[in-house]
Amino acid sequence: MLSPFFKNQGGVDAPLHLERFPPAQVNRSLQAWDATDEYLLSYLDENQLLDGCKNILIFNDTFGALACNLTDHKVCTVSDSYLSQQGTYHNVALNSLEDADIQFLDSLSALPEHVDIILFRIPKSNALLAEQLSKINAHYSDEVKFIAGARAKDIHTSTLNVFEKLLGSTKTSLAVKKSRLVFSELTEQRAFQQSDHIREWTLSHESLTAEKFTISNHAGVFSRESLDIGARVLMSDLPSIKDGATVVDLGCGNGVIGLSMLAKLHAEQHRANIIFKDESFMAVASAEQNIKQNLPDATDSCEFSVDDCLTEQESNSVDVVVCNPPFHQQHATTDHIAWQMFNDAKRVLRKGGELRIVGNRQLAYHVKLKRVFGNCKLIASDKKFVVLSSIKK
Repeated sequence: MLSPFFKNQGGVDAPLHLERFPPAQVNRSLQAWDATDEYLLSYLDENQLLDGCKNILIFNDTFGALACNLTDHKVCTVSDSYLSQQGTYHNVALNSLEDADIQFLDSLSALPEHVDIILFRIPKSNALLAEQLSKINAHYSDEVKFIAGARAKDIHTSTLNVFEKLLGSTKTSLAVKKSRLVFSELTEQRAFQQSDHIREWTLSHESLTAEKFTISNHAGVFSRESLDIGARVLMSDLPSIKDGATVVDLGCGNGVIGLSMLAKLHAEQHRANIIFKDESFMAVASAEQNIKQNLPDATDSCEFSVDDCLTEQESNSVDVVVCNPPFHQQHATTDHIAWQMFNDAKRVLRKGGELRIVGNRQLAYHVKLKRVFGNCKLIASDKKFVVLSSIKK
């Protein structure tokens, strides 16, 4: 899709082509950029902030709209989303910008030493916002220009208080196209402690053989304060796992579903290979930590990897897939992730293998599962959730 942005190529201003990732999404009306991207870039241009600028640090660039526009400079982009990183790679290639100097960092990596400008898209998670601002505060001084942006309706007084507390003096712009910019002066540097941003809570559930597990969660992890109610429902109706089977906890988050299956297998003196997959770097790190600290003897039979659903998983290699599909991507409500999860699951399952999911009743996942697998069985339900099973024939 043509964007409103232009790059000078061979002395001619040519429009950038930007696509959401993965490209083959059902909802083609969703764009790979928004008014916040436009506002950030126009502010840089109108205030001539790029003159003499060498190093730009970008946080939470959704699909590379910012990075692709700033390839005349050395760019470092930080994201907790593997999918967003892949989207940026895709749009870089789509616009023949492979020679650009772009460094990709995940949310747990050390930040670069030398930065002139920080462009910061405010994340949906307040916990991730606090961690990222704390890392920025620990690494950079007031010589660095800091500009954040988001939809105006997502910038509250409480949001600005976080900027004031963790960075320094903060002010906002006028709203343009329902987006607003935030400017902070980086003062009063404080040391960054990762442990300050990790939350722990006790997992107890009637399906568990152990009395309780301690669950650790990095800042960007879904349901980091307590057990998600959908996961709680699924934990009561997990599939039977045969000894030696290969299982995928798809969209694993902090890994409580995989941990529950491992605990049950451990009690039965059985073993299985559990693969924890998520597109969040922090989620995969949290899942790995939770297995190591609760079932250390099972760690050798586990694999932890970031992935775009099951893109990197070999076909016909898995016996069971379990998941709680998301129905949003960043701020956009969309069902393409569920579609991809279901299609990927069918591809990677062996004949006779099972996909078991939990979902809100109104999402009607049984319709999608019947289209993909040709069958769907209701395992359990309550007023809000259903647990569904499909078998690969």
